[in-house]
Amino acid sequence: MLRWLGLRIAGGVFVLWAVATLIFFALRLIPGDPAQAILGGPGSQASPEALAQVRLDYGLDQPLAAQYFGALGRLLRGDLGTSYALKTDVGALILDQFWGTLVLTLAALAAAWIFALGLALWTTRGGWLSDRVGSGMEIMAAAVPHFWLASVFIIVFSSWLGWLPAISVPGPIGLVLPVLTLAIPLAGFLGQVMRESLADALESPFALSARARGESETGVRWYHGIRHAALPGISLSGWAFGALLSGAVVVETVFARPGLGRTLLNAVTIRDIPVVTGVALVSALAFILVTVVTDLVDRIADPRLGTS
Repeated sequence: MLRWLGLRIAGGVFVLWAVATLIFFALRLIPGDPAQAILGGPGSQASPEALAQVRLDYGLDQPLAAQYFGALGRLLRGDLGTSYALKTDVGALILDQFWGTLVLTLAALAAAWIFALGLALWTTRGGWLSDRVGSGMEIMAAAVPHFWLASVFIIVFSSWLGWLPAISVPGPIGLVLPVLTLAIPLAGFLGQVMRESLADALESPFALSARARGESETGVRWYHGIRHAALPGISLSGWAFGALLSGAVVVETVFARPGLGRTLLNAVTIRDIPVVTGVALVSALAFILVTVVTDLVDRIADPRLGTS
């Protein structure tokens, strides 16, 4: 276990370095002058003297290699820098926006699990017709783009019915449409693997043995089948969390919800390099931690993995 954990930590450090390196060079390939972005963009009409002073203050006059290693050194010290546009500490800004995105993604992940398990139980119980209908629903849900689904929800539940707000508001009611927008496509992916795993579990020798001992069909499903159906879902939860973080960019923008996704989009638009780097690193770190926790839960649920 210690060896496995050590390899995970080493892999996580490598991923963080790769993300920081990729973002550093990618942002510098975008046309435009970072010094102008710091001073408010091309429309600020900054003087050459002001641009030169900003380049000197932020180290932008140094060679690219010196800028790169300087940025890595600051990241190793936990210094994410100062936002070019907002002139605030990037770490504090990200911490303020992080919790909204975390609540959104965790709520969407929980809802996707509920939808996927419910659909798997229904399709494996109702025979051939329900299996085909459930399979079609899973494929349709998995293929729906987030921006299209969000637009449909706003039109139906906000404009026509007036049940839910079109933009995010404080409280649970403001989470309903954003959570459903993220959860439904993910439930389509999870439902496919859970349904197949549950169907295999219900036909396995241990299920037949449980029925032979007199256990009811409901008991076989809930006490034996669900555990095996959940295993592939647990394995995919780490990937699912990453997919939800990327989907949060669209959802938070459409529903005007504060969070990391909306912050990242705004920062990319105005070329706020410290904010883009900070959000990407925090998202990568959260994804790594969730993946490690998912693997641990997977090993607890399926002890056979502990020997691999």
